[in-house]
Amino acid sequence: MSVVTVTTLNFRDEVLNAPKGLPVLVDFWASWCGPCKMLSPVVDQIAEEVDGVKVCKVNVDEEPDLAAAYGVESIPTLILFRDGEIDNQMVGVRPKAAIVSMISG
Repeated sequence: MSVVTVTTLNFRDEVLNAPKGLPVLVDFWASWCGPCKMLSPVVDQIAEEVDGVKVCKVNVDEEPDLAAAYGVESIPTLILFRDGEIDNQMVGVRPKAAIVSMISG
């Protein structure tokens, strides 16, 4: 499954109203952020390789209100949603295995 770009306009539909039971991994990032650039290919791999998860990205520079609404103070931040609720989150660059473990968790 490909990565979905999420904005304030489609966040509710893409993340909060995702099909019941489908985990949604949201990557909060910025183009100027070095660690975000390191994590981005890992997030892209997860989107392509891991079945049963929806992967979304939010550019915090373009969507500061969305980042603020979810308490994103450092980037990259990964937030895992299940049934419209925050299930787990990670801050900083993490190994692919740790992210996959959080999703399957």
